[in-house]
Order: sequence, then structure tokens, then C-alpha cells
Amino acid sequence: MANSNFVDYVKLFCASGNGGNGSVHLRREKYIPKGGPDGGDGGRGGHIILRGNRQYWTLIHLKYRKHIKAESGGNGSGQLCHGANGQDIILDVPLGTVAKDAETGEILLEILEDGEERILCKGGRGGLGNTNFKSATNQTPRYAQPGEEGVEGWFILELKILADVGLVGFPNAGKSTLLSTVSAAKPKIADYAFTTMEPNLGIVSYYDDRSFVMADIPGIIEGAHEGKGLGLRFLRHIERNSVLLFLVPADSKDILAEYRILLKELKLYNPELADKRRVLAVSKSDMLDDELKSEIKRHLPRKIDTLFFSSFTNEGIKELKDLLWKLLNE
Repeated sequence: MANSNFVDYVKLFCASGNGGNGSVHLRREKYIPKGGPDGGDGGRGGHIILRGNRQYWTLIHLKYRKHIKAESGGNGSGQLCHGANGQDIILDVPLGTVAKDAETGEILLEILEDGEERILCKGGRGGLGNTNFKSATNQTPRYAQPGEEGVEGWFILELKILADVGLVGFPNAGKSTLLSTVSAAKPKIADYAFTTMEPNLGIVSYYDDRSFVMADIPGIIEGAHEGKGLGLRFLRHIERNSVLLFLVPADSKDILAEYRILLKELKLYNPELADKRRVLAVSKSDMLDDELKSEIKRHLPRKIDTLFFSSFTNEGIKELKDLLWKLLNE
């Protein structure tokens, strides 16, 4: 994983800019010896802003950028001159990025749309110059307001992949093979567990130039919600999927038991995942004859859609795409 270009977690120290100080200045010109206060306000400190960018799909560009500090605002000066605002720092992030406080774990913001901008660290306000404090009883105030300090701290950015359909299954269930069959994605495929070490996305073409996004999530094992296997590292990516496609291979010892274990792991990780629309698909069904399929069908859950397919022979692929499209557009 050290050499992987897929980075979905970074920890950053961010500091917004301090506000500039207000100016204490009295107007003094050749024929105006007592012109009164004319100190300008300080400028605002620079913000640190997260901006959604659909061209990004990982956080690798921030992996080695550990400390980010915005510019402070300029101080005010005489003749009502305001200090310049500090320059904002804009960090482009992929859609689905969540920002958290590293100490408390509190979710601060989420970026879901292209071009969406949210302030992660707000710059300090500039101080008011002494011209703001003059009054009938205090016509020459000799004080001004200092600039407000910026915000600093450690923040965590996590990526939760945005996809229409998420593939859920144990290692070697045929998820990567299905993705390579229905899209142009080329995930690594081999007959050993945990071949897929990072999520893969594929665009699944449908009729009339319509399409949807499918995500191949690395295999879950029993105890994944406690961090076993690849555990918590990738379970969060399932949270963003509209439809969950559970894959259980035809050569499984107990298809229903495998499905229940997968569903249990998702519920233990996040109970809200139980409310997502689900499909149970039996992969590698070219190994089964019609009699075996009928027997297996009798033991599958009746409250969700179920079907058989084979990525090798393309059996059931059209029906699977039709069903997924229907669920996505209900």
C-alpha cells in the first residue's frame, strides 16, 4: 500500500491568517494641524478553503503537504487606508471528501459538488482603526483594535467515494471481474484473496448513452467493522453508494450465510447502511445448471432482488444492468 497512488486519508496542520491591526493615526497636514483621527482598518486574514474538483479522485496531492498556513492581513494606515486582505489558500479535493477535527473526530464539512467551496479555517478579522471610535465626547481617540487571530489545528481529510452502485462481497467473490466486464475499468484480477487493495471505479454504459458509476470496494471479511482484514480502511466508501450489490460466488458453501455475514458487518459499522437498496447476485453461475439454480433460489432472501450471472459467459449481465438502472431511477 505504501506505493499506491490511491490516498483516501490525510492529516494536515492548517492555520488561517491573522487579521491586520487597525491604525492609530491623526490627520496632520500643512493647514490642518488638528484634523482628527483617520486610521484605517486592518485587513482580513486569509482563509483556508476546500473546493470540490471532479478531476481529482484521491488525496495524493496533499499527502506530503503537512503544514498549510494562509497569509495574514495587512495593518491599516493613515488617510483611512485599509490593510490588504491576506491571500486565501484553496485546496482542491475530490468529491466525497469529509473534513474532521483531528482531536475530537467531529465532522466539520463535506464536499459533494464540483466547484463547491467551504471554509475549513476562517481568517481572523481585521481590527478597526481609531476613526471608528470617534464620538462627540471623544473626538481624538488614540487607540485602535488589534487584528483577530486566525484558526489553527490538525485536521483529517477522508475520502468517501461517490458512486451509484457499490460492490460488496468477500475476497474472490468476482467483484473485479464483474467491473471489468461491464465497464472499461481494468482492476487487478487474480485467484487469491485481497487481490484488490484499493477501490476501483468504472462507468457502466446503458442504453441511449446513459450510464452509471460502479465502485469495486476491496473485500470484506467477518470482523471488518473491528478493523480485521482491510477493515475500516474501506468500509466508509460504501456509505456514499446509492445501491449496494452483494456478490456471493456460486461455489460458496452457504450463499445465504455469506450474505448475512456481509450485511451484519455493514450494520455493525454503520446501522444506516441497512436502509440502502440492496441486490443479491450469485456470481460464477456458469458453474450451475437450471436445477441447482432453482434449488439455491428457494433459500435466497425474498425481500430483496436476487439474480444469477456469469462474467465469463455474460449470462445475466443484461438483466443485472437493467435491475440496477431501475433501482437507481426509482
